[in-house]
Amino acid sequence: MMSEDAGQMLVVYDDPSDQRSLSLDETSSTEESPDETRLSLETTDDAIPYIGQRFATHDAAYEFYSEFAKRCGFSIRRHRTEGKDGVGKGLTRRYFVCHRAGNTPLKTSNDGKPQRNRKSSRCGCQAYLRISKVTDLGPAEWRVTGFVNHHNHELLEPNQVRFLPAYRTISDTDKSRILMFAKTGISVQQMMRLMELEKCVEPGYLPFTEKDVRNLLQSFRKLDQEDESIDLLRMCKNIKEKDSNFKFDHMISLCAVVFDTTHRLTAFDMPLGIWVGMNNYGMPCFFGCVLLREENLRSLSWALKAFLGFMDGKAPQTILTDQNMCLKEAIAIEMPTTKYALCIWMIVAKFPSWFNAVLGEHYNEWKAEFYRLYNLESIEDFELGWKDMVNSFGLHTNRHIANLFALRSLWALPYLRSHFFAGMTTTGHSKAINAFIQRFLSAQTRLAHFVEQVAVAVDFKDQAAEQQTMQQNLQNICLKTGAPMESHAASILTPFAFSKLQEQLVLAAHYASFQMDDGFLVRHHTKLEGGRKVYWVPQEGIISCSCHQFEFSGILCRHALRVLSTGNCFQIPERYLPLRWRRFCTSPAKLLHSSPTDQTERIQLLQSMVSSLVAESAKSKERLDIATEQVSILLSRIREQPVTSQGVRDISPIHRNL
Repeated sequence: MMSEDAGQMLVVYDDPSDQRSLSLDETSSTEESPDETRLSLETTDDAIPYIGQRFATHDAAYEFYSEFAKRCGFSIRRHRTEGKDGVGKGLTRRYFVCHRAGNTPLKTSNDGKPQRNRKSSRCGCQAYLRISKVTDLGPAEWRVTGFVNHHNHELLEPNQVRFLPAYRTISDTDKSRILMFAKTGISVQQMMRLMELEKCVEPGYLPFTEKDVRNLLQSFRKLDQEDESIDLLRMCKNIKEKDSNFKFDHMISLCAVVFDTTHRLTAFDMPLGIWVGMNNYGMPCFFGCVLLREENLRSLSWALKAFLGFMDGKAPQTILTDQNMCLKEAIAIEMPTTKYALCIWMIVAKFPSWFNAVLGEHYNEWKAEFYRLYNLESIEDFELGWKDMVNSFGLHTNRHIANLFALRSLWALPYLRSHFFAGMTTTGHSKAINAFIQRFLSAQTRLAHFVEQVAVAVDFKDQAAEQQTMQQNLQNICLKTGAPMESHAASILTPFAFSKLQEQLVLAAHYASFQMDDGFLVRHHTKLEGGRKVYWVPQEGIISCSCHQFEFSGILCRHALRVLSTGNCFQIPERYLPLRWRRFCTSPAKLLHSSPTDQTERIQLLQSMVSSLVAESAKSKERLDIATEQVSILLSRIREQPVTSQGVRDISPIHRNL
C-alpha cells in the first residue's frame, strides 16, 4: 500500500496510551502500563499482528513479524531498543521496522572531489512493530503495543520478495553440497542448476542466489597458506610415488605445483600461470601450470626453469603472454632463442575498460578499424594507418593508445608474420583455451583440492582430445579441386591441417601468376595492380611468399600453391608438409631407431598409429577383417615378450606435468 503523503506517518492499531505520532528516531522511554493496554478487537486473525498480542520472547515476535512481512511483500530489520539487559529493568521495548525505513545520508568529500553514492533502498518508510515487556502479571512476556502497516513504496510480489537479503538463506546441508561441488571445480552457475534439479524447483527458485554462493565460498578462503603448502607438497609426493610420470617442483619460499598469467586463483590470492599449446589436430593441449606466491623476476624465472625441466630442456619456438615486464625479462634470460610476443586476445579483453567511455558511440567503429590494422601485412601500411586512426578518433593523448603503439612489434601481425604461431592468435583458439582453464579455476577450497581438480581437468581434456581426434580421422575427406596436390596432402596431413590447406588450394584457382626476373608476381584475377612476390627454386624444392603465411602457420598460402600448380608440380614439397601437422608427428624411421629415453614419445606415436588404424579399418568390411586378423597375430607376438618393471612404469595412459 502507498500512503498519500510519504512524509506523514500513519499509525494504526496503536496503544491508546501513546496517542502521538511516533517518530522512529525518537528516544522517549515512556512505558505503557499493562492496565492501559487494550487488546485489539478489530481482528482475530493470528497471521496479522494486533495490539496486545503476546510472545514469550522478543525473538519469537521478530520471527512472527518477519513471516507476516514476507507474505505482504517486504522484509524487516531490528531498529531501536529501550533499556539494556542487566541494567535496571533490563530491555523493556523493541522496534522492528520495514527494511526501507530511514534514509541514507549522502557522502561528502573533504577534498571537493565527487563521491560515488550507491543507490540505497531506504526511502523513509514508517511501517513498524513495537513490542514492550510486561513483568507484573506473572512470568515476563512481550506484548505488541504499536503497529503500522502503511508503506510509502510498492510492496513486492511473492516471486520477488524472496530475493530480499532477509529471506535468502543457505542451510547447513546446502553449504556442504556447495563445498563438495566446489572441490569438483564446477562453476557457481552449474552448482545452482544442479541444486535446482536436486530440489525439484524451477530455475531461480532456490532460497539463495549465485551471489550468496560466491560470498559463502569467499568466507572459506581465509586459509593458513603455510600449512596449505606443507599439505600440498605431501600430496604431490604421494602422487609421485604412485605415478612416475607425475612431475612437480617447488622452492621453500615459493609454493608451486605444476603460464597465461592473467589468471589468479582467487581462492588463495595467488597468481596462476598456465602453459597451453595446440596439437597437430588443432586442439588445445595442456603442458602444465604454476602457482606463485609472488609475481616477480625471481619466481617467474624459477617457473620457466621448471617448465623447461618438464619439457626435457626443449624451449618453444614462440611464446605468447600477457603484458608483464617481469615475465618478458625472465623469458629473455631463461629462453633466449624463443620468440616473445603479446597475446592479442588478452589485449582486446581490456578494450572495453580502456576505450568504451572515451569513444562512446564510436567505440565499435574504432574497434573495427583496429582489427583492420592488426591484420595488415605491410609494416608501412600499419604505421600510416595507425596515425590516421589516432587523428580520426582524437586519441593523441590517450595513454593506452601510446602504449599499444610503443609495443606494436610484440602484438601486431605485420611485425610477427615471419614467426611460427600455429594459429594461436585466433579468437576461436582463445575461447577453447579459456573454456579449459575455467574447469579448474573454479576450484574454491584447499590447495590440495586445486591439484586434484587440475588432474581431473587434464584427464577430461585428454579424453576429449582423443575422442575428437578419432572423429576427425573417421571423417571421409572430401576433395574439392581434383588436383593431385590435394589428394597428396590429404593422405599425409591431419584433417584439421588439410582443411586449412584445402581452403588455400580452392582460393589459388582465382589467382593469376606472372613470371618475373626474380620470381613470380601473384594477384587475384580481378586486380590489375599489387600482388605477392613468390620465389621458387624447383631444383631444391624451396618456395616462399612475401605474405609469410607458411612461416606464420605452417600451411602454404594460395600464392605459393598457384605457382606450384603453374609449374606442373603434382606434389607439395616434403618440407612444406611439416611434421607438426601430420597424422604421425614422428616418422616411422625415427620410431625404429629411437633410444630408450624416447619412450614417452614412442608411446604417443603408437597411440596415434592405433587411432589411424581404427579409422582406416572402419572404411570397409574387407579392411576391418584384415585389421582384426593382423592385430590378433600382433597381440599374440607381443604377449610372448617379457615385461620389465621399467617398461610398466613408463607406459602410463596419462602423462601429466603439474
